Amino acid sequence: MKTVKEVSEITGLSVRTLRYYDEIGLLKPAGLTEAGYRLYDETALEKLREIMFFRELEIPLADIKEMMERPGYDIKQALSLQKSLLEQKRNRLNGIIELIGDNMEHIGKMNFEAFNQEDIDKIITHSLELQGKESIEAIVGKFGSIEAYRDFFAESMKDEKMSVHFIKMYGSKDKAVEASLKSTGDGGKLEKMRDGNDRIYRLFARAMETDDEALAMEAVRMLSENYKSMFRMDNARYLLLRVAEDYLEEKKVPELIEATEKEYGRGITEYIGMAIRRYFGE
Repeated sequence: MKTVKEVSEITGLSVRTLRYYDEIGLLKPAGLTEAGYRLYDETALEKLREIMFFRELEIPLADIKEMMERPGYDIKQALSLQKSLLEQKRNRLNGIIELIGDNMEHIGKMNFEAFNQEDIDKIITHSLELQGKESIEAIVGKFGSIEAYRDFFAESMKDEKMSVHFIKMYGSKDKAVEASLKSTGDGGKLEKMRDGNDRIYRLFARAMETDDEALAMEAVRMLSENYKSMFRMDNARYLLLRVAEDYLEEKKVPELIEATEKEYGRGITEYIGMAIRRYFGE
């Protein structure tokens, strides 16, 4: 047994803090001396070490108390949860930092002028070049033909909202058009990029099967890098969040979801959509 003074000296916590922990029911002493001074046994000290660790994570005392009083409380599970929450926070901050860095050069240059027909044709061609087999099949399934898709896309691009959508993806209208102008004619390079997507989606499938959160987050990071390379954009956050939206709202693109799940497993689109949102802290 150790006295409150001894515990204070060992831990660096003030006697007043230890008394406060007792008052709010966070850490009760194991007993009292005849004079009424608090005494702490090894079990109480172990609990105090856990409390101090949670405080290092800047978790409020009320949350620590509620967490430690839950039935079946286990510190490993609690730490695993906190680790996951901190990773989400870190990923969101990283995404925001990346977004700011990528778009600083466009401040004051962004305009929402509608794309002209030449711009639209280039963007559609570029988009189709980058589609995989499953995506092309989904497009044909939905629109009947590639030409019908081109007509629909071209009409949509005349809408101001669609212009804003592309500007958000690329940071500026000029960069969106520039990406289409740089469209690679190297079939081998495009195939390599699509193969990269295939490998990444198989990583997602493995992560879903094994419930491996770290692997899922790494797969999102890899997908982001591959998208930036494929679509020649500086930041894939906006595009990936749109992908997540499509995957999680099944009625939006049922053909694409069906084709993807046929290739990579039932439930994979929802799993990827949720992983993307967790990665970016959404």
